[in-house]
Amino acid sequence: MPEDYSFSVVLEPQEGGGFTVVVPALPEVVTEGDSEQEALANAEEAIRAVLEYRRDQGLLIPSDAHPEIRKVTMAA
Repeated sequence: MPEDYSFSVVLEPQEGGGFTVVVPALPEVVTEGDSEQEALANAEEAIRAVLEYRRDQGLLIPSDAHPEIRKVTMAA
């Protein structure tokens, strides 16, 4: 029976449209999509591929990371 995994993702809107998605617990996952829905679907597909690779190679599948976002403001 397959295990269930849950990973936090960072969804970042891009200036020209679309979204980039990164998965802090799985740094090899970086993907994008034209819409939020497409970006998240692409992230899910990429996560599945990374988990399969890690299982096949006997590598650790990490637990979820809990990213914290902070804003830093400064004069340049």
